[in-house]
Amino acid sequence: MKISGLFCLTLVALAGCAETKRVDRFAGGARISFATGPISNACRASGRGDANRMVCGCIQSVANQSLTSSDQRLAASFYDDPQKAQDVKMSESSSHDAFWDRYKIYAARSEQSCKGF
Repeated sequence: MKISGLFCLTLVALAGCAETKRVDRFAGGARISFATGPISNACRASGRGDANRMVCGCIQSVANQSLTSSDQRLAASFYDDPQKAQDVKMSESSSHDAFWDRYKIYAARSEQSCKGF
């Protein structure tokens, strides 16, 4: 999955707030985490063909490690208003710049951790 594809999937996944639950599974000796929570729920509700339980749960798990709740809420707003993502990215606000730096790291980690599901 390309970063841009994961970016879109991640954006879809970042809506709402809910309690987070983590489930660990072992596949081929490797530990794979699937979390439930706001990103996973929004991801699964997105209707995208590649937004299955495993991908969405993996993305949630990475978000739990990489993004604050506030970051997740901001990113969630991008789904209803895609222009907002561009506005935040291009903003001269230091808080938006810091968010975007964290978000890029999160997207890269998600791509690396969740590819192949």
